[in-house]
Amino acid sequence: MTTTSASPSSAFSPTKKSYIAIGLEGSANKLGIGVMQHTASSTTILSNLRHTFVPPPGAGFLPKDTAAHHRSHFVSLAREALRVAAVSPGDVDCICFTQGPGMGAPLSSVAVAARVLSLLWGKPLVGVNHCVGHIEMGRQITGAENPVVLYVSGGNSQVIAYAERRYRIFGETLDIAVGNCLDRFARILAISNDPAPGYNIEQLAKQSRRLLDLPYAVKGMDCSFSGILASAEALAAQMRAAGDEADFTAADLCFSLQETVFAMLVEITERAMAHVGTSQVLIVGGVGCNERLQEMMGEMARERGGSVYATDERFCIDNGIMIAHAGLLAYEMGYRTKLAESQCTQRFRTDEVYVNWRD
Repeated sequence: MTTTSASPSSAFSPTKKSYIAIGLEGSANKLGIGVMQHTASSTTILSNLRHTFVPPPGAGFLPKDTAAHHRSHFVSLAREALRVAAVSPGDVDCICFTQGPGMGAPLSSVAVAARVLSLLWGKPLVGVNHCVGHIEMGRQITGAENPVVLYVSGGNSQVIAYAERRYRIFGETLDIAVGNCLDRFARILAISNDPAPGYNIEQLAKQSRRLLDLPYAVKGMDCSFSGILASAEALAAQMRAAGDEADFTAADLCFSLQETVFAMLVEITERAMAHVGTSQVLIVGGVGCNERLQEMMGEMARERGGSVYATDERFCIDNGIMIAHAGLLAYEMGYRTKLAESQCTQRFRTDEVYVNWRD
């Protein structure tokens, strides 16, 4: 059980002193289910469980296989989340689920489960934007007040700042996301997917300090990663062809790829910070767990007299509790998702959400 700072108190009264939500996340290869409680003075994590689909080395996770994984583990994980939280279905006020963005089949498999629970328990649905879930959980855990947000994951790379009840996208990837770039490179080198390809690239990168020449593609506040991936793939092919006579290693490639793509992310984040006039950076999303990215961002922020906020793998990596938290914030402001409107949207933009729980 984890208790953090207060949530908005406008929804609370002498007759309703707390709200409890179950959050269901399944936009990619992680199935996450968590139970969250809001009171007028605190936000408490009652449970936060996750089960990950791990494909073999050299392979990615296909939508149909990932969806099958989520379907097969959903019931047992949901029961365990309720047991750990020590709550019953009757205690739950709403069922929050990821409505997008993400992979279509996994999203739909969890959305179907959310609808079933809604009908079985007689509880309202709250569809949550996955990106907003990451942001709100990051803000809650770190206490960051009004930061520029760097959201980096397998499917998304965005620089975001809040203004006038929306999370505005100042910059983003023009092709593939940084996490997808790292994941695909791990497949090229047949690096293990357990616990995550990006994590294993990070560990290999620590074994090298040699920076190989790779393309650097920043356009204003936008980035492009496909050319870097193609160049890294070509170097990997050269290394394999040379065998023992290769003059660089897999660790050199991992170090070079990380340093290049993270430098690009730091540059566009600094540009956004200057534009909006803030000294705070919040890093969210699965790639945000990377210690080297946090270190590079920290150096930049300190030079500007600022600070970096980040969370550990419990909250950086996709999880159900971030969906429960963001969903409760919306629920307490009167938001509900009708059953007929609970379909998923693979390209659900961060700036489409009306953030009426913030000033």
